[in-house]
Amino acid sequence: MTLVISKELLDQIHAHGEEAYPEEGAGFLIGNDGKVENILPLDNAREDGARHNRFLITPEDYLKAELTADKLGLNLIGVFHSHPDHPNRPSEYDREWAQPFFSYIITTVNEGKAIESRSWRLLEDRSKFEEEMIQLSEPQRSQRA
Repeated sequence: MTLVISKELLDQIHAHGEEAYPEEGAGFLIGNDGKVENILPLDNAREDGARHNRFLITPEDYLKAELTADKLGLNLIGVFHSHPDHPNRPSEYDREWAQPFFSYIITTVNEGKAIESRSWRLLEDRSKFEEEMIQLSEPQRSQRA
């Protein structure tokens, strides 16, 4: 599979990870059919001592994201989060809490700077993640009359 996202939205995801550093930053991917059209950055609701390597999305966050997507005529298609000073591969903890059919963008943030993002999808049997390609979409071009 391939996840399509604009450079602008990926830059926003990177900025969110940098702002959250040294803690994990997270948020939702909103779009349709494997194309990210919008993101919803979130505050990390995890307790203070665990935010450096865990994020928590509350039921209220999830509801807000569902309502935002619905208002835009889109769907929740995934989650993004950062791994401060750690590789952008899903952890066992990530696998335990992930949902099949969602895309999971994980961004490595080293010493406060976003380095690279990779996207993953959990297999339907929940046994493991498979990496999916991130394809940058072309910027919207204005149409001339």
